[in-house]
Amino acid sequence: MGRAGTGTWGEAVAAVVAGPLLLLLLARPPPSAAGDSRKSEPGLVSEHFSQAPQRLSFYSWYGSARLFRFRVPPDTVLLRWLLQVSRDSGAACTDAEITVHFRSGAPPVINPLGTRFPDNTSVQPSFQVRVPLSAAPLSNVSVNVSHPAPGDWFVAAHLPPSSQKIELKGLAPTCAYVFQPDMLVKRVVEISIVKPDVPLPQTLVSHPSYLKVFVPEYTRELLLELQGCVSNGSLGCPMRLTVGPVTLPGNFQKVLTCARAPQPCRLLLPSPPWDRWLHLTAESLVGPHGTVAFSAVATLTACRPWSVTVQPLLQSGQNQTFNASAGWPSPGPEHPDLGRSGGAGGGPFCLRNHPVTREDTDVVSVHFQPLDRLSVAVRADTPSVMRLRLNTGMDSGGSLTVSLRANKTEIRNETLVAACVNAASPFLSFNTSLNCTTAFFQGHPLSLSAWSHKANLIIPYPETDNWYLSLQLMCSENEEDCEQAAVHVETTLQLVPCLNDCGPYGQCLLLRRHGYLYAGCSCKAGWRGWSCTDNSTAQTVAQQKAATLLLTLSNLMFLAPIAVSVQRFYLVEASVYAYTMFFSTFYHACDQPGEAVLCILSYDTLQYCDFLGSGAAIWVTILCMARLKTVLKYVLFLLGTLVIAMSLQLDRRGIWNMLGPCLFAFVIMASMWVYRCGHRRQCYPTSWQRWAFYLLPGVSMASVGIAIYTCMMTSHNYYYTHSIWHVLLAGSAALLLPPPTGPAEPWACSQKLPCHYQICKNDREELYTVT
Repeated sequence: MGRAGTGTWGEAVAAVVAGPLLLLLLARPPPSAAGDSRKSEPGLVSEHFSQAPQRLSFYSWYGSARLFRFRVPPDTVLLRWLLQVSRDSGAACTDAEITVHFRSGAPPVINPLGTRFPDNTSVQPSFQVRVPLSAAPLSNVSVNVSHPAPGDWFVAAHLPPSSQKIELKGLAPTCAYVFQPDMLVKRVVEISIVKPDVPLPQTLVSHPSYLKVFVPEYTRELLLELQGCVSNGSLGCPMRLTVGPVTLPGNFQKVLTCARAPQPCRLLLPSPPWDRWLHLTAESLVGPHGTVAFSAVATLTACRPWSVTVQPLLQSGQNQTFNASAGWPSPGPEHPDLGRSGGAGGGPFCLRNHPVTREDTDVVSVHFQPLDRLSVAVRADTPSVMRLRLNTGMDSGGSLTVSLRANKTEIRNETLVAACVNAASPFLSFNTSLNCTTAFFQGHPLSLSAWSHKANLIIPYPETDNWYLSLQLMCSENEEDCEQAAVHVETTLQLVPCLNDCGPYGQCLLLRRHGYLYAGCSCKAGWRGWSCTDNSTAQTVAQQKAATLLLTLSNLMFLAPIAVSVQRFYLVEASVYAYTMFFSTFYHACDQPGEAVLCILSYDTLQYCDFLGSGAAIWVTILCMARLKTVLKYVLFLLGTLVIAMSLQLDRRGIWNMLGPCLFAFVIMASMWVYRCGHRRQCYPTSWQRWAFYLLPGVSMASVGIAIYTCMMTSHNYYYTHSIWHVLLAGSAALLLPPPTGPAEPWACSQKLPCHYQICKNDREELYTVT
């Protein structure tokens, strides 16, 4: 990996092609110099793609990362990412380091928290770049990729892991970190096509030569050869040939460096990607003024497939076989000739092609099944291959699960069923190697033996491509007897949004970015990981039950303000406290994950009722302390509750939507107390016992509860701090409720006045007037 801060586009192209494949630039390069002749390299065009910026979040799960999806055009030779991160200018904005992940074909699989993945999961570390953001409010970083794979490329960005503190929305100042990636590409418009077995003359001067060869389906090997090399009039081949695209995070691009001596220069590619163009870049190594002449030759070795016959699908009574690759009846299993050197009509078969049905069951949910039977017969002579079509562009947002199970009676001690899962082309070289490596892809190995009859594989976010499952029977002894043997393997092949639906301690959520859907697990109860299977910080069942009991039973403290309200004939206030106690209890019983959970209504309904009850309880308590006229008090009770209900519908977690009405009620109470103090010319309330034993303890409990609720609550201590909040809120309400003013029952009606009006009398003498 190289770095550059200055230079031209032409210099960047030359450096990336000649040296390392990835170039990390710490700043946007300045405009190129006018005198650079390499800028005018013929046959290249530039294109620019951009997406709307997104606000970054601190990482807690995969949904915290902001995902961008770009489409890289074909014949692209240089891809440049321009990453721009900005932030607000305020005291709340601190130094931060943004992490950006890149991947081709599927969203990057990231693990910033260092959690464990499920067993049998195959994960490659993502390619990432860190962007520091310190004193300057704006930071730029550029990343170059030479010869990128065409198709979808994904960029994911996020802030460092979150502090797990539960912050109320709108209470504390926040800082906005905004990330925007731009994509610039250099695309070839003049490219030479190499035909199979036909030499293509080329001459290298100062610019590279761009070639491509089409690799048809069922190609076993591709041999690239440089013939007749002449450098400055003498024999020799001082040049470099770069073959294949760059894919991230893994890269298997081949670089062939030829010597000056007149010797053959060849590159053999086993199992090249099927049914696509393969790009070649030839570059001279003799300097800017030297010339290299050569001829490029591509030799394809065809693979002769044996297609499994599926008779039930043929409705006609004629004796025909079914060609699984084309889906039409054919006279035999022969495949058309793939090149002059690789005839398919002769020689043994190289694979058994088992047709597979694809059943789309839901969003990012696909089930694959062999078309003719549930089990696949695996033999020792040729590999059995199944193709899984995950090339729709919407299949890369889930997890590919492969499960194999063999018959116990068919596997002997000296036999082994080897399996490989590969993208783009199947693995066919079981007799020589078991590493599952094809030309440009590192496969995923599996095996079945007499000691292990089952094998599982999980591939999160598989690349958009045709995937292949290859199986073959391997024998260490008595190979002649093994040639006649067969092992039937049952396959379960699925694409699921989340593995096991994230288990009992997680929730599988579908995320969307400009029409692209992908899934992620949101974990609870201390469980972490890609599928909520990491229990390193998980709560035990006893801890979950204790947390549930704390959060639910702490609401019984509301029995105190209910009893005080009934004893003092505040029946409306008692009803509000009972409502709050009921819904807070069952909301927290439903909010718990795992074992200890009970939901009598939908979660959203219980949450809304809990928030509404809490706001209404604070509202009616403060208005009751104001000692308003009865009619006015109940009108404000109703209007305030309606306003709180409306504000919760607008933004349920906005602190000011609930705090605003409560502050308004406090202003009303303070105004009434100040009015009485001035009218009576003495402090109100007048009794020092009321201040010492009720008001000051009640206000202290309320203040401590608000401080805990707003400043001390985290996801780790939530069960304790929120339970304390319940106790302090209910206790303060019981202490702050005003005492009755007399022994008479409330709402006693006075005598009829001469005007024939009957009014309801409030026994609080200081508020009762008749005009």
